[in-house]
Amino acid sequence: MSRAAKLTLAGTSLMAASILVFVHYSQQSEKKAMHAGVLRDMEQQRVKRERQADFDMQRDMEERYKQVQTVSDNGKGA
Repeated sequence: MSRAAKLTLAGTSLMAASILVFVHYSQQSEKKAMHAGVLRDMEQQRVKRERQADFDMQRDMEERYKQVQTVSDNGKGA
């Protein structure tokens, strides 16, 4: 093989290997980013469930207090 052919083969081989390495690391970083998004979504759903549970508990307590306590407005302003 001529020297030019050897350099061309070496250059294209190096370029192909570089592209493969780049694509591999790019896919790994995308996979990590997607997994982080899933974890963030799960955390948001957990917080939403906690807030809903707190809201439901407060509503239940309000209903119980309304049954026990009487509140009257005798027409006087604040």
